[in-house]
Amino acid sequence: MNNLTKGIWMGMIGIVTFSLTLPATKLAVPVFGAIPSAFYRSSIAGIIAIIYVWLYKPPVPKLKDVLPLSIIGLLIAFVFPVGIAIAMKDLPSAHGGVVLGLSPLFTAFFATIRFGERPSVAFWLTAIAGSALVVLFSLYEGGGSLQISDIALIIAAVSASYGYAEAGNLAQTMGGKEVVTWAMVLSLVPAIPVSIYFAYQAGWHDFALLDLPYVAISALLFVSIFPAYIGNVYWYSALALGGISHIGQVQLLQPFLTLIFASFLLTESITMTNLGFALVVLIIVVIGKKMRVRRVS
Repeated sequence: MNNLTKGIWMGMIGIVTFSLTLPATKLAVPVFGAIPSAFYRSSIAGIIAIIYVWLYKPPVPKLKDVLPLSIIGLLIAFVFPVGIAIAMKDLPSAHGGVVLGLSPLFTAFFATIRFGERPSVAFWLTAIAGSALVVLFSLYEGGGSLQISDIALIIAAVSASYGYAEAGNLAQTMGGKEVVTWAMVLSLVPAIPVSIYFAYQAGWHDFALLDLPYVAISALLFVSIFPAYIGNVYWYSALALGGISHIGQVQLLQPFLTLIFASFLLTESITMTNLGFALVVLIIVVIGKKMRVRRVS
């Protein structure tokens, strides 16, 4: 397999975990709250990163890499999870999964203006077509207008996309696992004190945590361990291997997978409209893989 094909397969592993983010978040938010659950998620992922550093002693980042790592941590560990947590208070996770399908277009845009990737006109046409379908779906589901929750999702998509572009570029020199690890370690600086505050307000110092539903605790642990850490390891590595713009288009598959997982975990109904949009997007991903993207040094 060439690097692009390897990257696509690695990216698929990341996308499968990402596809479970919204259903799991929807299970956790009613119990933990939207903003607290985002900080708990970041704290748990950061602790896993600390354990990885302790066990495997990865190289300490160079001084010039601290800023991009901090940006990645800010966007992926805070802005993105807060955005989706707010949205999951009101929207079905299946709907949210399709809105996040805007991420590949934004990722390609940031890769172009920041890191010298030059997608062909044909690539842009397929990327725009996929994103246009996402917007149409959101308007259709929202009765002709975007809801507040949709705006939160779009902010989440933009922030994640820029974070992915930064991470994919940095992973070419540091490695995907190291980028995720150090970004999560840096995110602990704000995450831990804020999480402690929320936990104290929730009464966890009186062991109230033991009374919380098992499903909600499991959902929070899942999003913290898999999408927030392990999934990003595969995703960042894939972006570095196959190119940010090309691999970013794999994320157009996420709405389709989120629909499936939401139907099983949350008993959300899958309509023919949902399936129709997701299947057309899937076709666009297959076409987009064949479109040329060059990189300017």
